[in-house]
Amino acid sequence: MSKRTVVPFSVMSGANRRNQLVNGERGCPFFPVRTAGSSGAPAKPQPGVEVGRGKVSLGGMATSTTATSLHKRRLGTNGPEVTALGLGCMGMSEFYSPSQMDDQASIRVIHHYLDAGGNFLDTADMYGCGRNEELLGRAIAGRRDTVVLATKFGNVRGPKGEFLGVRGDPAYVRDCCEASLRRLQVDVIDLYYQHRVDPKVPIEDTIGAMAELVRAGKVRHLGMSEAAPATLRRAVKVHPIAALQTEYSLWSRDVEAEVLPTVRELGLTFVAYSPLGRGFLTGQFKKLDDLPADDYRRHHPRFEGANFQKNLDLVAKLGELAQRKGCTPGQLALAWVLAQGLDIVPIPGTKRIPFLDENLGAMKVTLTPAELREIDAVLPAGSTAGARYPAQAMAAVHR
Repeated sequence: MSKRTVVPFSVMSGANRRNQLVNGERGCPFFPVRTAGSSGAPAKPQPGVEVGRGKVSLGGMATSTTATSLHKRRLGTNGPEVTALGLGCMGMSEFYSPSQMDDQASIRVIHHYLDAGGNFLDTADMYGCGRNEELLGRAIAGRRDTVVLATKFGNVRGPKGEFLGVRGDPAYVRDCCEASLRRLQVDVIDLYYQHRVDPKVPIEDTIGAMAELVRAGKVRHLGMSEAAPATLRRAVKVHPIAALQTEYSLWSRDVEAEVLPTVRELGLTFVAYSPLGRGFLTGQFKKLDDLPADDYRRHHPRFEGANFQKNLDLVAKLGELAQRKGCTPGQLALAWVLAQGLDIVPIPGTKRIPFLDENLGAMKVTLTPAELREIDAVLPAGSTAGARYPAQAMAAVHR
């Protein structure tokens, strides 16, 4: 693209917009590891009808967005209404350019999102080995009632941050919830996900333990992440599941075959993480050296070797479409995800206010059926080069 056009999003806020990044990363604290031992639900929104205020068009795309009213989508059949674009907070504490982490700058980003009318914050106990939950706890202090707070358990990490596997046994579920409540400084978690399915523990046992947390008033709604359709079907027989969180974007479309149809059949909401392809779909990366030396993505299959250039060629085509549309490639990618249905809530992450405003601006991008077909022709399912995770991580998804 010769010129980068951003669909603007602005919000009147007293928040400081300074985004100076500082070096330095706090070490991973010890992450406790035990040794092994509806009725009355509202009608589901129909395509083209957005929950909440504002005009809508194809797929519920916002044609007007203000600082006080962002379009909402419901979690499950009886869950809370959340902003159509959530805020993923993982990168604020680990994985993406960790040497540039700045907790105070990240808190300003979270406040800016809330000031803009956003309400859906996503974290997990493994992000920064608890650091990200602590960050969110500080960020939402005094604003808890305006936030739908989601966190996750299941990925076990050691004292140096090493990954030790997946656990879903009831005792671990209970311990993780208590630890998350302390770090978040809240009395209840709005949406509690099983981050990865533990194949050693029957899903009925894991969901049963999570259901006990609901009955105890410590959790409001349950979710799962990267679960296979058969597992979802077993889980909902134990307790209602509000949402499935799984990767979905223009370069990760495998869920369209079985997972998304199952989610819709069961009445769940699909929460799409990495809707910008881990930042690749924004067009900001032109070569691998654009990523800091300590960035996790340097070891991601889609960023490695010949895959990088092949995927860069795809993004260049997306950039051409975005230029004609008068928006950025990232905004076009987010608008595409939003247009796939009102039961989908993307949660792009960022630790910079200008990028957050750019993401929120995607809700002003309306895509016609012809434009959606054109995007599909440029980035059809399966066109991305490389797996979406390294082999070890891929073994933990879709089970």
